[in-house]
Amino acid sequence: MIVFPDTSFLCSLYRQQDHSPKAIARMARRIGPITVSGLLLLEFRQSLRLQVRLHANDRTKGFGRAEADAMLRDFESDLKSGVFVVAPVDWPDVHRLAETLSDRHTESNGHRLVDLLHVATALHLGAAEFLSFDANQRKLAEAEGLKIGI
Repeated sequence: MIVFPDTSFLCSLYRQQDHSPKAIARMARRIGPITVSGLLLLEFRQSLRLQVRLHANDRTKGFGRAEADAMLRDFESDLKSGVFVVAPVDWPDVHRLAETLSDRHTESNGHRLVDLLHVATALHLGAAEFLSFDANQRKLAEAEGLKIGI
């Protein structure tokens, strides 16, 4: 069974946040690797870099480089050890699916492009379960028949 997370899940897994206990508990129940895409890896890494920049400009925002480096190091270790596996993706098909999702759901629910792409990727890969703490993205995934696994 393919399980696909979003960035909110990864951030909760690698940095103490409100949803971290749920993310950790879900990982403890996993059977086999969690599937990720190159886009998800890019967004996760980008989010860490942005938090470092925000923190450098205002110490009350984001988090410092040391914390970002630790998060990235822990994630890369899990990636190398097989906790996560990067699936090959047919991006034209994912874009087609995302366009369909956009047409069906964006005007009524206001989805961001990257959220559409993550759900479309999960659908493209045949995922049965989607891991997210983003309420709007969860709504989209559920509307498309994905089980929310948290």
